[in-house]
Amino acid sequence: MTFPSFDRRRFLAGAAIGAPALLLHGRAFAATDPFSLGVASGEPEPDGFVIWTRIAPNPLAEDGLGGNVAPMPVRWEVSTDDAFRHIVVRGEAVAQPALASAVHVEVAGLKPDRPYWYRFLAAGTQSPVGRAWTAPAITASPAAVRFTAATCSHWEMGYFSAYRHMAAEEDSRFTLFLGDYIYEDSASPERLKQAVRSYGMGPAQTLADYRRRYALHRTDRDLQRLHAAAPCIATWDDHEVQNDYSGIWSQDPAFTPAQFVLRRLTAYRAFCENMPVRLSRVMRGDTFRLNRRFRWGDLAQFDVLDGRQFRSPPACIDGQKTRRGHMAPISCADLADPSRTFLGFEQERWLYDGWAKSAAHWNLLVQNLLVAPLVVEGSPEPLIWTDTWNGFGGARTRLLDAMVETKLSNPVTLAGDYHSFWCNDLRQRFDRPSDPAVAAEIVVSSITSNGPPDAGIRAALPANPHIRYFDATHRGYLSVDLHRDRMDARCMAISDRADRAATVGLLHAVSVEAGRPGVA
Repeated sequence: MTFPSFDRRRFLAGAAIGAPALLLHGRAFAATDPFSLGVASGEPEPDGFVIWTRIAPNPLAEDGLGGNVAPMPVRWEVSTDDAFRHIVVRGEAVAQPALASAVHVEVAGLKPDRPYWYRFLAAGTQSPVGRAWTAPAITASPAAVRFTAATCSHWEMGYFSAYRHMAAEEDSRFTLFLGDYIYEDSASPERLKQAVRSYGMGPAQTLADYRRRYALHRTDRDLQRLHAAAPCIATWDDHEVQNDYSGIWSQDPAFTPAQFVLRRLTAYRAFCENMPVRLSRVMRGDTFRLNRRFRWGDLAQFDVLDGRQFRSPPACIDGQKTRRGHMAPISCADLADPSRTFLGFEQERWLYDGWAKSAAHWNLLVQNLLVAPLVVEGSPEPLIWTDTWNGFGGARTRLLDAMVETKLSNPVTLAGDYHSFWCNDLRQRFDRPSDPAVAAEIVVSSITSNGPPDAGIRAALPANPHIRYFDATHRGYLSVDLHRDRMDARCMAISDRADRAATVGLLHAVSVEAGRPGVA
């Protein structure tokens, strides 16, 4: 999103720095280190997870291949201890230049709900050590789980110190990445005055460009620490491709839909190469399906959504779109049009069918964009931001109605994108503020990206009573403890995104009580 102008710590340090030495402040690395981008794990299941690395002795090579242009055998090991005295499974993969030498190993046959450690060996070199955690058995009834969530890490606008605190202090079972893991373009000239470091490359448009963008982010030592500390579950937003795109429609009128689809394909491929996803599920030729479902025993079901690929065209662009960008008058017919879709009708059916079958105590929606509406003062009538679910009001109504009709147990939506913290009540009909909430929504602020106009949104809060908390002045992450009787969410804020040694503190805490929809 671009806004309009207005003794665990010792393990974590060792896992991230490891042998061989990796990097310093994101840009200094040994040119011959095949593991310059670190290691990662993801997609926890009861019997395993994905482990990832990318062979890149020259990670920022112009061709996007990381300095490796031939297939390379890579051995991998998974152990029950961090010293690898008890290796339970090992194997060999091949780093193929066709996938930018990324290695995705789908490890299976492990025991549920316990930690494992993993590492890779290639070219006579051992990778850093990473830790992953298997999910509980589907029939298990875990008492609680801790996880973290992050979004919007613009390289130029700050250091990734929030990632360091997530790795060192949270001891979470997994990390949710809610989109904008990279940015495809530089900040505006005005914003670059605030920049603390440079991309040092042009905007991402080709496959090589996107691969280099991911490689640059992965040279950051704090991001490497986070990936080494816990598995992740990731979805994308817009900046993994292009700011504010919608389906096959680019924000740049120079692109026809056919041309933009080709650019999307390269960007989606780079995402799948560089994230620890199950390639067998999400990438099949030129088809990408990012929506998937994870369970944490019977405690929680996590439905991961793709809120960009299958969307209808942007709302209100037939002369009603104002000079303020995606701000449109609330009378625009697109906003309530039931024929418009945010997820695509196939993904909608997948989601609602999954809700109808869910036996989980909590049901969390892992997705990229704000669900609650935000109506702001305008002339001659109020305005609404249309790049979120706001621009797809008919689809949002279906979403909330489905929660009620399927009798979904304890629904909570999670979101990023808006570079600010929010705690919201979600109602079936937002024009009836006395109606009870049907779900809670928690939105996490950005890791580094600039926030929206705080004062302007605060001025609009009285007209939006479903917004129970809002802050746009702090950068940070979300930490969640999910218990059987409640969900405790903490908005964690860093002291200064321009400070590599930034501290972190609690900005706001909110709870959602089981059986009582909405925030407490």
